[in-house]
Amino acid sequence: MHFLTFDWNPITGIDIIGNFKLHFYSVMWIIAFLLGLQIMKRIFKKENINPDYLDPLFLYTIIATMLGARLGHVIFYQSELISQDFFSIFLPFRFVPKFEFTGFQGLASHGAAIGIIIGMYLYRRKYKYKSLMWILDRVVIPVASGAIFIRLGNFINSEIIGKVTDSAFGVRFIQEEYNQYEAVKLTGMKTPKEAYNAIANNPQFQNLLDAVPFRHPAQLYESFSYIFVFLILWFFYTKTNKGNQTGFLFGLFLIMLWTVRFFVEFVKEAQVDDRATWALNTGQWLSIPFILIGLYFMFIYKPKTKVI
Repeated sequence: MHFLTFDWNPITGIDIIGNFKLHFYSVMWIIAFLLGLQIMKRIFKKENINPDYLDPLFLYTIIATMLGARLGHVIFYQSELISQDFFSIFLPFRFVPKFEFTGFQGLASHGAAIGIIIGMYLYRRKYKYKSLMWILDRVVIPVASGAIFIRLGNFINSEIIGKVTDSAFGVRFIQEEYNQYEAVKLTGMKTPKEAYNAIANNPQFQNLLDAVPFRHPAQLYESFSYIFVFLILWFFYTKTNKGNQTGFLFGLFLIMLWTVRFFVEFVKEAQVDDRATWALNTGQWLSIPFILIGLYFMFIYKPKTKVI
């Protein structure tokens, strides 16, 4: 039964000039940050916080998120880049095997989480209008909303795909199955775009399409789940007094987001081949400490000093 299955062969960006392309994945990041900024504006207004503190908070969050996500990916999943293509870690270019503009790719959510926590600590050292935990309790709300769009971006890019499935929710990720060079070579087309369209629509290449397995759209599972993570956090912040319980929202965020991540990993292709050895994959092992930390902040943590 495949009444909800479909083939996924998207345009992933708009060509600007030469090798430069506006990637829709990058657009999703921009939407995530701008939406987060609007949410924090509402929070600042609700709590009568000087809006002058908002712009530096926004800047710290962007830098901490991007730097943490990139370094997290390299450390946890692609450490070979350190020796093979070091400058591609920090720049939106690939230098090996050839120079190519790639945009910022290879971003790990675990690294982003660590980066945000460190970034908020550094921000709090300079701007002392509230406690670090006050900031973390509120910044996780826009972070949760942003996660929705980041996973949509992953879906557009046909990356972080799910395992092969015969369920009613299978998706054939054509561009993940065949890289650009393979698609052009197998179809004889002049460009990757023409090649992918031929595989998807030309009966002459039905055999190539049939070879693409149906997979779980794991990115959409996560994105959909994060909608509820955001709504639950927003509910507790606006409709209850839990926003005044130091550490509660931060802990709730950690528990919900990383629990979602933990279970989605069961239907997701592991980013490094380690599940057979350890039963759980790297993403799941990295999620467990965040969940435990979340439990601590929700149920055990007590601030040593009065929150100002």
